[in-house]
Amino acid sequence: MKRILLICLFVAVHSIVAQAQFRRKNQTTVAPDIKKGNNLNYSAPTEYFIGGIDITGLNVLDKNALISLTGLKVGDKIKIPGTATATAVRKLWKHGLVGDVTIVADRIEDDKVYILIQLTERPRLTDFYFTGLSSSKQSSLKEDMRLIRGKIVTDAMIRNAESSVKRHFTKKGFLNIQVNIIKERDTLNRGGVRLRINVDVQSKVKIKHILFEGNQQVSDQKLKSMFKKTHEKAQFSLHRAILSSLLDFKPRYVKEYIDSSRQMNWREVKDFLGNHVKLNFLRSSKFIRGEYEEDKKKLIARLNNEGFRDAEILSDSIIKSGYSTIDLKLKVNEGKKYYFRNITWTGNFLYTSATLNKVLDIRKGDVYSQELIQKKTTFNPKGGADISGPYMDDGYLFFRVTPVEVAVVNDSIDVEMRIFEGDQAIIDQVPITGNERTSEHVIRRELSTIPGRKFSRSDLIRTQQQLSQMGYFNAQKIEPEVRPNPANGTVNIGWKVEEQSNDQVQLSGGWGGYYGFVGTVGLTFNNFSLRNVPHFKKWRPLPVGDGQKLSLQMQANGKSFQSYSISFSEPWFGGRKPNSLTVSLNHSISRIPSGRSGFTLNFDATSAYLKQSGITIGFGRRLEWPDSYFTLTHSVSYLVYQYNRYFNSSTLPIYGTTNSLTFNTTLSRNSIDNPMFPKSGSTISLSLNLTPPYSLFRSASYYLDNTQRYNWIELHKWMFDSKFYLTLIGSKKPEGRSLVLETKAHFGYIGTYNNKIGGVGPFERFLMGGAGLTGGFNSFVLGQDIIGLRGYPDNQVTPPLYALRGSVGVNGIEGGIIYNKFGMEVRYPVVTSQAATVYSFVFTEAGNNWNNYQDFNPFNLYRSAGFGARIFMPAFGLIGLNWAYGFDTLPGASNRSGQQFHFTIGQQIR
Repeated sequence: MKRILLICLFVAVHSIVAQAQFRRKNQTTVAPDIKKGNNLNYSAPTEYFIGGIDITGLNVLDKNALISLTGLKVGDKIKIPGTATATAVRKLWKHGLVGDVTIVADRIEDDKVYILIQLTERPRLTDFYFTGLSSSKQSSLKEDMRLIRGKIVTDAMIRNAESSVKRHFTKKGFLNIQVNIIKERDTLNRGGVRLRINVDVQSKVKIKHILFEGNQQVSDQKLKSMFKKTHEKAQFSLHRAILSSLLDFKPRYVKEYIDSSRQMNWREVKDFLGNHVKLNFLRSSKFIRGEYEEDKKKLIARLNNEGFRDAEILSDSIIKSGYSTIDLKLKVNEGKKYYFRNITWTGNFLYTSATLNKVLDIRKGDVYSQELIQKKTTFNPKGGADISGPYMDDGYLFFRVTPVEVAVVNDSIDVEMRIFEGDQAIIDQVPITGNERTSEHVIRRELSTIPGRKFSRSDLIRTQQQLSQMGYFNAQKIEPEVRPNPANGTVNIGWKVEEQSNDQVQLSGGWGGYYGFVGTVGLTFNNFSLRNVPHFKKWRPLPVGDGQKLSLQMQANGKSFQSYSISFSEPWFGGRKPNSLTVSLNHSISRIPSGRSGFTLNFDATSAYLKQSGITIGFGRRLEWPDSYFTLTHSVSYLVYQYNRYFNSSTLPIYGTTNSLTFNTTLSRNSIDNPMFPKSGSTISLSLNLTPPYSLFRSASYYLDNTQRYNWIELHKWMFDSKFYLTLIGSKKPEGRSLVLETKAHFGYIGTYNNKIGGVGPFERFLMGGAGLTGGFNSFVLGQDIIGLRGYPDNQVTPPLYALRGSVGVNGIEGGIIYNKFGMEVRYPVVTSQAATVYSFVFTEAGNNWNNYQDFNPFNLYRSAGFGARIFMPAFGLIGLNWAYGFDTLPGASNRSGQQFHFTIGQQIR
């Protein structure tokens, strides 16, 4: 009995120990499968139904969503051991949301298994910050970083962040940059980490030397100049640069100085001049690999254009020459230098070979250049001398020419131009898009590309200029979309425009001391629609879209000057032809105070004044001859001047009324490419004002009576204005930046029909000097033409001095009757966008103003020079600020004019 009891006790204890070991083994699993327990046999897998799924280790992720990702569901039948659990682990890892994953069998009840998924979530990015960088560098770097807060932090994210930092600074020449990113636990956010990005930019890597090997015909310096952005560090001091700049003026003295200073000998100076005439010390020498690779391609292209068609870079290497400097060593093979020999034409029926050779303008013996051939044979929508020009202007849009090298003999190449002329293309459809404010008929009437016409490149260029000059659209975005249809011999030309508001509000004001408030209020609607005024639904937000112009302006200088004007212009009067109609009304009054009480000027019934009221009606039309850039305008004006003690002259009555009936004819040509910042083209205008020749029908005694001598103004007035624009450096495209030269010349002359009336009266004369504004202190004048001349006070270049008005002078009449002015301005754009156009400039100009024809001398001029900037904003128009220095002394002054500041509003015609 005792033996039986001991055996039972032994079996019971052994059973309890075995069950404990089974539980412990089932809870200690090895991913990605379930660890076998007391009834799991790897050699004989058993099928179970999933009785339940639980997950531990979650912080942010949703439990049900993760269970769904595993692909396991309660009730599914799986084999244990089997592939289902391994697949579930891979699915979780695939989404990158978790790190370690372990699946265990929590318990087994009959044919059901309860699964427990133990995991750790990957940390999420809560913040990142930099060390070793200034605030300004951090702000620019953050724009290039692609770190998003809340994203899972992975090894790929760390590597990409490190690459972004290095790439950002490598572009700026910091090739030795060191980046170390450390993950820090965020104690405020469970499961979150912060990235500390340690950056050591070190110093920029610069190019010390660019070395060439193998070049026999092209010098090292010329090869270096072919690199656009890759330049070596300047190897000379500013001291030497200054000395070399003096060689053109006093070489003997400079030579002696250089020899005595023992800094470099005469031979070194000559070598220096040859190598650094382009002032390379102003260039950047930092090394940027992307720019270097591009410059290597440009080097080969430039050598090809120099006739070395077989040129190649055999090898190149980067040699570290210092801690932050490198040397670039390139081995080049120039090959032969080739020249054009014979150029023949085939397939040309419309034009002879001699005509095409003249357009091609490549002669036998010229240096061979594939780029030149490409330029001379490729269609250029902007115009220019190329073979396609004569064909494209005659409708042959499908024309093409293929240059083929047919023979290479020693250093000479024969080229055969194979032409396919094709058929003439007829314009089919001309769609217009982007005009949200402007009516389509306003755009379509400006088009020279009309359905049914033959295609013409000249019409394409002309249309683009016309749309730009309208001012309603962004000139940089006006581009034709030419879509040929060779199957039916037609072409569709689409015009895509981008609207810009060019309505202008002019507001200026200030306190003019004794004169009181000085201000100007002006509104100009450049795309007005008179017919839409009663239709409020078509206002956007004003009645716009028909291309009409409405201008309202009020100007005041206290009680001493007020001016009111309104004008309306219809550019297509009648709607069929570009015949313009303009109507304008104006009323102005200028007063001279009778005295002063303290800081107040007295204006009463005894104050001298000049009143002007008038109306002008003008009619203009475009001309087709000599070309379509010409316009002819005719107008008639009626003005009434009323004055009281305003003129201090023995030939004028104390008070009276003068009438002016004037007929004007203006012939002008405008071919500029952009009204705000022209890069090419010109504006030329010749204007003639004529009054009726009253003196031919009156006796000489009529003009002896001063009370009636100037009842009617009698004169003829000639005005000539011209401006020419030339791109010196840069792109001629509207969106490109260029250095542009403006040259201008102006001339004015006033004469009478005979000597009965005693010369030109007090009206319509020329006042010169200053900014050329008909407003501002000493500039509120009536009945005169204001001519600007920067560098001198407003209206002071005027016989006699304008400051003498009201005192005893030469008949008390101020103003010249003949003037001329010349100027030159170099401009560079700072901003060219739809919102604003800003450009800086330097200028020089000269002019003079004479009171009689005998003293006229076109070379006796008052000179000035200076610089400034202008800004154009559609809402406010063109505003300019000028600093100028007058080099000459005005009559009656003791010193030269000196420095002057000028403020301008609007386009200055003269």
